[in-house]
Amino acid sequence: MIEVLKSKLHCVKVTEANLNYMGSITIDEDLMDAANMIEGEKVQIVDNNNGERFETYIIKGERGSGCICLNGAAARKVIVGDTIIIISYALMDFNEAKTFSPTIVFPENNRIL
Repeated sequence: MIEVLKSKLHCVKVTEANLNYMGSITIDEDLMDAANMIEGEKVQIVDNNNGERFETYIIKGERGSGCICLNGAAARKVIVGDTIIIISYALMDFNEAKTFSPTIVFPENNRIL
C-alpha cells in the first residue's frame, strides 16, 4: 500500500477561526462535494501566509456559504483571510496508485463556478 494525494482544495480563504469549539475544519458542503471529500475525513491544512501545516478532520458547513472555519486549537494557527490548501490522502495498492487521478479543485472566492 502507498499513500497518495486523493483530493485538494487549492487556495481557499479562511472565513472564520472559532477557538471555542472542540476541533476540526468546517467546509462549505459544495466545496466538499467538488473535491470528493466527506465529513469526518482526515485532512492536512497548509497555510500559505504563515507556513503552518497541521492535520484535523472535516465538518460539513452550510452549502453555498463559502465557509472555511478552523475550529478549536487549529484556530490559533490561522488568521481570517489567510489562504490555505486543504489536502486529503488515500491508501491504495501501488499499481492502482500509478493510474489514480486525484481531484484537485481551484475555487474562486471559496465558490465553485
